[in-house]
Amino acid sequence: MRLTQGFIPTIKETPNEAQIASHRLMLRAGLVRQTSAGIYAWLPLGLRVLRNIERIVREEQDASGAQELLMPTIQPAELWRESGRYDDYGAEMLRIQDRHERDMLYGPTNEEMITDLFRQSVRSYRELPKLLYHIQWKFRDEVRPRFGVMRGREFLMKDAYSFDLDHAGAVVSYRKMMLAYMRTFQRLGLKAIPMEADTGPIGGDLSHEFIILAPTGESQVFYDAAFEEIDYLARGAGGFRHDSAADLERFFREMTSHYAATDEKHDTVKWDAVAPERRREGRGIEVGHIFYFGDKYTKAMNATVTGPDGKQVHPEMGSYGIGVSRLVGAVIEASHDDAGIIWPESIAPFRAAILNLKPGDAACDAACAKLYDALGADALYDDREDRAGVKFNDADLMGHPWQLVVGPRGAASGKIELKRRASGERVELTPEDALTRISAGVDRRA
Repeated sequence: MRLTQGFIPTIKETPNEAQIASHRLMLRAGLVRQTSAGIYAWLPLGLRVLRNIERIVREEQDASGAQELLMPTIQPAELWRESGRYDDYGAEMLRIQDRHERDMLYGPTNEEMITDLFRQSVRSYRELPKLLYHIQWKFRDEVRPRFGVMRGREFLMKDAYSFDLDHAGAVVSYRKMMLAYMRTFQRLGLKAIPMEADTGPIGGDLSHEFIILAPTGESQVFYDAAFEEIDYLARGAGGFRHDSAADLERFFREMTSHYAATDEKHDTVKWDAVAPERRREGRGIEVGHIFYFGDKYTKAMNATVTGPDGKQVHPEMGSYGIGVSRLVGAVIEASHDDAGIIWPESIAPFRAAILNLKPGDAACDAACAKLYDALGADALYDDREDRAGVKFNDADLMGHPWQLVVGPRGAASGKIELKRRASGERVELTPEDALTRISAGVDRRA
């Protein structure tokens, strides 16, 4: 994309309403604009990041064996009355009526709807297990929406739901999702730690929340250094496979045998048992949550299958959520500096920014055109008639992993400057060598 043709409205000043780094930088870098309290329009730059995160989430869900569907945002209230949650959920649920005065709601979550779809279609235990997911916008009417997309009212969510014949099968599904989550966060360039969690209003008796480390996180976290050493992406020897119950058991045992807790659940006795050199402390942000809740919904909504003995059985369920839009803010909280965002390469809106320091100079224009052709959709070409300082500042603010700086003196000698955003390292190279170095980075299709 040529910047002169793009819609990326950057802001020099810090917006007064932005209280945390991610909110400030998302507004300043032109990723989002607020349309009302807690509701944001995603502009082209922000939407590219959102879609990259969504792609990785989707790929890891598919790899786990989950099947994607898409449920509507508007749900009939009757389903929630069946489960008993319509009146209990509280004011966060946006309740509406259609023109025929039928009670409807804007879905804050989808346990009732997926259970209804399941009971309409699945009849026998032979059709189990089922693991279904979708990526959909949701709405929760927060009393005080704040922190930008970190705590908005409308948000993009991946939620998956498992249906199994019995508890043993449900545990396998739960472990599959935990592994998928750890792989997802690793691919996003994040350090994520699963921590035992309360089940909250959804209910259940097995629950983990996924915390990523960020200096500005809302929770104090304590964890064993072992979480920094496990390669969740390894698929060969020593790795974990979704289709192996033994691997999943080994993986889950490893995840739950090392100490990890937020300040709310911190146990000083267990913490003291961790070797001092392995103790880690920091701040964390919740970006995912998984629950096992048995037959809570299948029993309330009378969803049954015929079991091996011919009797009707209420399948066991689990629910698994990732805050896709929240992750955009969380990544920025975990990866930024005073100059702006530092995107992990796997989700950056553009892999590289091409900075033409003298548009109109034949050598500069030719070098930039060559780079732009080679990088294609992975490049943002700053072809504006503007000062070099403005271009440097905007490139740092937007956070592209690489900057290709083309000036008249270097271009005349066949050289450009390559800057690595994360480290600030600068090196003068030929355009070909610079492109080779960029292509050796993270595979965005991994």
